[in-house]
Amino acid sequence: MKNFLFILLIVTTVPLWSLELTVSPNGDDNWPGSESKPFRTLEKARDVIRALKAQNDLPAEGATVWLRQGIYELASSFELLEQDSGTPTSRITYSAWPGESVLITGSHALPAESFQPVQPSELLRRLPEISRGKVWSCDLRKLGILDYGRLQQYGHSQSVVPAQMELFINRRVMTLARYPNSGYLLIGEVLDPGSIPRIGDYENIRGGTFRYTDDRHARWMQTDNLWLQGTFMWGYADDHIQVAAIDTAAKTVRLAYPHLYGIGTGKPYRHYYAHNLLEELDQAGEYYIDRKNGRLYVWPPANLANAEIRVSVLEDPLIVMENVSFVDLKNLTIGMSRGIGITIEGGENNLIAGCTLHALGMTGIFMGQGARQTFPHITVDDYEGFPVSREIGNLQGHLYKYTTWERNGGKNHRILSCDIYDTGSGAIYLSGGSKKELTAGNCSVENCRLYDYNRRNKFLWSGINIDGCGNRISHNEIYNSDFQGIYVHGNNHLFEYNHIHHIALNSNDSSPWYLGRDPSDRGNVIRYNFFHHCGNPEREWTMGVYFDDGTCGALVEGNVFYRVGSYGTIYSNAGHDLEVRNNIFVEGYGPVLTIKSMWYDFGRDQVSIFFDSGGIYHRRLTQLLDIKKPPYSERYPELVDWMDLLPDGKTFVGMRPRRNRFYHNAIIGYDETYRWVGEHAQFEIGLNLISSQDPGFIDKADLNFQLSDDSPVYKELPEFKKIPFAAIGLYIDEYRTSVAK
Repeated sequence: MKNFLFILLIVTTVPLWSLELTVSPNGDDNWPGSESKPFRTLEKARDVIRALKAQNDLPAEGATVWLRQGIYELASSFELLEQDSGTPTSRITYSAWPGESVLITGSHALPAESFQPVQPSELLRRLPEISRGKVWSCDLRKLGILDYGRLQQYGHSQSVVPAQMELFINRRVMTLARYPNSGYLLIGEVLDPGSIPRIGDYENIRGGTFRYTDDRHARWMQTDNLWLQGTFMWGYADDHIQVAAIDTAAKTVRLAYPHLYGIGTGKPYRHYYAHNLLEELDQAGEYYIDRKNGRLYVWPPANLANAEIRVSVLEDPLIVMENVSFVDLKNLTIGMSRGIGITIEGGENNLIAGCTLHALGMTGIFMGQGARQTFPHITVDDYEGFPVSREIGNLQGHLYKYTTWERNGGKNHRILSCDIYDTGSGAIYLSGGSKKELTAGNCSVENCRLYDYNRRNKFLWSGINIDGCGNRISHNEIYNSDFQGIYVHGNNHLFEYNHIHHIALNSNDSSPWYLGRDPSDRGNVIRYNFFHHCGNPEREWTMGVYFDDGTCGALVEGNVFYRVGSYGTIYSNAGHDLEVRNNIFVEGYGPVLTIKSMWYDFGRDQVSIFFDSGGIYHRRLTQLLDIKKPPYSERYPELVDWMDLLPDGKTFVGMRPRRNRFYHNAIIGYDETYRWVGEHAQFEIGLNLISSQDPGFIDKADLNFQLSDDSPVYKELPEFKKIPFAAIGLYIDEYRTSVAK
């Protein structure tokens, strides 16, 4: 350490006894980075620590970079790489100064004086009558802002792409002018479903054509960049598609690109809304960008003279943590950008705590690699691509094809007590560990509030997506999504003490918790969670805990479900080794348990697709990994014979559900208990309490489903164990001072 003071004096004049650097928007990178003379940029503080570490060990107490109050506009990602690591005993921390508000953003400020009331013109005659006199405009070109981004196709089984330029006023996301202002329009008669890439229809690539059901479409003839967002065939397959033409005489819409499944009609979830329409800028909070002339139009939701007005410009992640370890990000606000908030790849033992991530075009926190698709069309089974860093791309397509892909999520990373909302493509993507080797990542998301996370991508992008092996999701609150809450890949994950509500509200074949299509994804535990108001009684297929297409080896224990699922609060589609015990089910929208044997129902003609050589299960269970060899044969001996044939020589063992058990559950107020679909559907139904009476909830009206000590549940089910209901959900810690919404 004899040279440490010398190096400090040369580089920064920071005193030896306190390796604390200060950064401020009002600082100067030529200053020493002290409290009174702070640096201007995060990069300067990082580089100073790099230089110090290159010569000496960090002090025992580590290093802290304090960010003083203000806004840090980034023109490129702030990178923390391997050389920026701390050690187990000397961590490096980037934190807001206590009591001060720090914003790290990929946006530019627009001065209020740059906005003027819109004057009558030929262009502005397109505005609705109600808007005239209320819309203001800004010449972005005069401010040097020339890149407005691109509206692109994105959706189910497609690449996640950066958002186009978005507008924020007082740090709230404004709405690209749309019709209708809320809800959707139904698809009318389909004249041509268009190409259907899902079945390999790549020859005559074309978008579908359908009749519109609302004459408002006739107003949109002058726009040349109109887009529709919706679910065009199935209630889980979202898409964002450009309109090629509107024919007002025939009352038809022709799409510029195909939807994965083609276009359908006749279901309430076959619907869309239209946006990027100056003609529909008809309420406060809506905006439109004239890209040709570089002008922004907005009906302000507040007085612009006193407002903070910003537009997003950065497409790269705001913060990159790549192969860095033992680094903490604390109490930062990160938002208003076109891309990802924070990416984490590799490394170990990083902590993101007390941070707020919002108003992002893509995912809040993204862990591991993404993938860049090379196959030229929308696809599932024909996907080709390669892993990439700092991008999401078609991660879902790559993971579907390469289910044992180790995405280099790192290990022992923690995301703690963060709030993430108003994101475009899910809130958090958690990864870590090896599915193939069954080594645990020990990464976690805990005590986070996640909501309103589907502004752009929908079904596959959840409050939390998870893959890898041996990670934990606990004590989070996840809510406000028309689609998924938690979407699962991988093994031996733990989901506990989460409060999940108002999920799968306006979709179909969706749920608050989902796992499917890979029988080797085993060992997952769902316990002590509270699910309520999930699913939609007017949709055919919404589930609670959804075990799809042969999901196996999971435990559902000690959860409380209230008004969850129209097709089964618990749903198993041909699963094995599922244990459902000691749960409380209250007033679901459909049956408490639906057991389907898909190979003797809708999947009769799909056996070869899954089981034959090269099929989905054959590839996932015998090629990408081998269920007959360690570690799978040792860890999951029940799975070893899945691909074997029964004595008839044509039926695979995995086709017939087995060893599923449902027992010691309290079922209250259900009109239907168990629904069996298909020959060989199997669940062993043990002793359960079924009643229409309140079994002694402490306060059902206030959603307190703790059972009183004298509840008849304990008498009727002597082995029923008390559920720690009061411990479910968010908790107060040094980063979270309140758990109220």
